[in-house]
Amino acid sequence: MNARIRIKTLVAGAALATLGLAGTAIAQTFPARPVTLMVPYPAGGLSDVIARSLNVTLGKQLGQPVVIENLGGASGAIAAQKVLSNPSDGYTVFQGSPNELILAPLANASNKLRSEDFRLVQMIATAQIAFLAKKDLPVNSVDEFVEYARKAAKDGKPLTFASVGPGSFYHLLGEHLSKVTGIPMVHVPYKGAAPAEQDLMAGQVDFFLAPYGKKYDEMQKQGRVKVLAMLNSERLESVKQYPAISESKQLKDFTFKIWTGYFVKKDTPDPVATALHKAITGTLGDPAVHQALEANSQLLPRPQTLAEADRAYTDGIQQFRSIAKSIGLQAQ
Repeated sequence: MNARIRIKTLVAGAALATLGLAGTAIAQTFPARPVTLMVPYPAGGLSDVIARSLNVTLGKQLGQPVVIENLGGASGAIAAQKVLSNPSDGYTVFQGSPNELILAPLANASNKLRSEDFRLVQMIATAQIAFLAKKDLPVNSVDEFVEYARKAAKDGKPLTFASVGPGSFYHLLGEHLSKVTGIPMVHVPYKGAAPAEQDLMAGQVDFFLAPYGKKYDEMQKQGRVKVLAMLNSERLESVKQYPAISESKQLKDFTFKIWTGYFVKKDTPDPVATALHKAITGTLGDPAVHQALEANSQLLPRPQTLAEADRAYTDGIQQFRSIAKSIGLQAQ
């Protein structure tokens, strides 16, 4: 019996050693071909802008081109599922956020992915959230909006709000806004921010709690949308022309942000994850990348170690699951 145990131990040790050698070999050759950066929304939205701010420099860091693939739908879960269907070799990197990896599985019963199926390699940026209203909504502040929304609901014409899909962070924000104000509102889901913006400008939807981008400055100047506030706890220098929502009387505590990170499948070999982490961290240190992200009002976090990224993702899972529970989000 003891002999059998020793043999099994030796076999297991040999297998682990083989895996270790294989991982080392992969790391030494990775990447040997182009890497795909999967963006879970259509071209033109903020997620796409972020990806195109990084991919060329990231390609230089890796020594191979980084090709962007846009695939929208199901609050980003379609793209996430495609990543999971690919090999765990690091050649498909997912540009993700709590939208796709934490909230979408809670909102869509047909979505079988788990948050824990992914590993965060590095945080990329934190997005501020803008309170956008259609141009002809007769309000010019958050407090005026609340009063108008309350009257509209009483008249049987509740305001509509856009999101990038059921269960997305922006869907939850709209539902949470409805809950904290006690005002009925109607959710209108889209496949991404770009089509939601188009309908907002066309007056087909009343408001959109959206990740902020500089393009909204021009849209407001042109009278195509109204930026009522930023969901910040204080007025930041980069967006000082807009009130922080904390300056309102009725929604002063309605402050939120959302982060974006680069992910791989959970079982991607550690040497490959380490190689990607090094390249992504180097990319974020590039001044041109800094400028491009900041030009779109992205807040750049301090680079994390892989261990710190693991902890941050675990904490994020718990945080956003709690938000979903607080509004009673049910899988449909």
